[in-house]
Amino acid sequence: MNNTAQTITANGQPIDVHLPITLHAFLVNQGMLPRSVVVELNGEAVSPSDFEKHQLNAGDSMEIVNIVAGG
Repeated sequence: MNNTAQTITANGQPIDVHLPITLHAFLVNQGMLPRSVVVELNGEAVSPSDFEKHQLNAGDSMEIVNIVAGG
């Protein structure tokens, strides 16, 4: 396992992460509730049901948007 931090980009900000890591684990590590966000990874929407299956890679870029309920 590689202990060197790799950089990914989330909402325009570079973040160092230790790979391998799943998208779900990344979100939890960032203090986010995975079921409360929408994620676009490298220009593609990722279904919340795939967060635990999807491995992040060095250089990935994502946009994370919090889901807000209300009326």
